[in-house]
Amino acid sequence: MKKTFTHLDEKGASRMVDVSAKNETERVAVAQASVLTGPETLAAIHDRKLPKGNVLEVARVAGILAAKQTSSLIPMCHPLNITSVKIDFTDNGKDNIYIRAEVKIVGKTGVEMEAMTAATVCALTIYDMCKSVDKGIVIEDVHLISKSGGKSGNFIFNKED
Repeated sequence: MKKTFTHLDEKGASRMVDVSAKNETERVAVAQASVLTGPETLAAIHDRKLPKGNVLEVARVAGILAAKQTSSLIPMCHPLNITSVKIDFTDNGKDNIYIRAEVKIVGKTGVEMEAMTAATVCALTIYDMCKSVDKGIVIEDVHLISKSGGKSGNFIFNKED
């Protein structure tokens, strides 16, 4: 089976994939990221005692903005009319914040990169807002959890695959 590269033309030049012939469908992508902090930092985030303000709400807004700007950051991404971005935070109660970014569109191309960008920028924003009290923060486990819609169908992340 010969692989073809969709972002290269027949001469090997870079190109944006032509999606004009594709059908518009609802497409949803969910991505995650994890931010490992010290226990004192997580407590300060919850108690809103960090000098830069409400860390999680600023990170949520940053993630939403990032999803909308993905095509400006990733060269071959299409500019999209995103219909929804939802960012949720959970934690393990001691030292890890989990970010879940869900992006929706009715369109001709998927929103996996927008969800991944949103989750990553949320994590970077948490780092930025906490670095004055905790320089040892680690951002990890950024990946696509699921996607639906489009020609390639559904995908659900399975660590064993």
